[in-house]
Amino acid sequence: MKKINVLWTILNLIFLIIFNVFFFVSGKVDHPASVWISYCFIHFAYFMLLLTPKLIRSGKSAAVFGFSLYSISAVYFLVEFFTGVIFILASPEKYNAALLIQLSIAGLYGIILVSNMLSNEYTANAEEKRQPQIAYVKNASAKLKGLSEIISDKETKKKVERVYDAISSSPVKSHPNVAQKENQILQSINDLEHAVTAGNKEDIISVADSLLLAINERNNLLRSLY
Repeated sequence: MKKINVLWTILNLIFLIIFNVFFFVSGKVDHPASVWISYCFIHFAYFMLLLTPKLIRSGKSAAVFGFSLYSISAVYFLVEFFTGVIFILASPEKYNAALLIQLSIAGLYGIILVSNMLSNEYTANAEEKRQPQIAYVKNASAKLKGLSEIISDKETKKKVERVYDAISSSPVKSHPNVAQKENQILQSINDLEHAVTAGNKEDIISVADSLLLAINERNNLLRSLY
């Protein structure tokens, strides 16, 4: 792991070393302010490119977030690099144009970058909120599917399959007002599992019937809330 970090550090330093060698060897030491402004902006753009991984919001869509932010930072670096090099080569005595143009580019980059970061935050928060909602239907369906497969009695098997169909077709969207009902349903599924394990037909049918009623109540309540 340490070796990988060292290699990445070396890779990141290659541009800085080569650029600074060319800058100080190829040109004069007494540069006008426009050149030093361009020199600083080029370094700023490169450091922002290196800093981009730290700005990526973790989550299910982290790869998508990373690609968008990397693209923005990479485009900014390329635009700034060529703009800065032009000013360095032209070396104008007045610094106004160099400062205003490169400051405008950096400002535009900042607006686009922060806007995308805000969008990523909203998306990631929505995903985090949606995950528990999906988990309720997904986990309940998986457990019921497994229970129906180990029941041999046709009558009880059909009862459990009806419960499975009801839960798997339920809306994945949830609401705080149905959270208690969802917890009761999950607990009843655990009770159903115990009844199946014990092989108690009456208990299986009784719990399955109460589950169907609870699932329908949850879904009806949810529909009334949206």
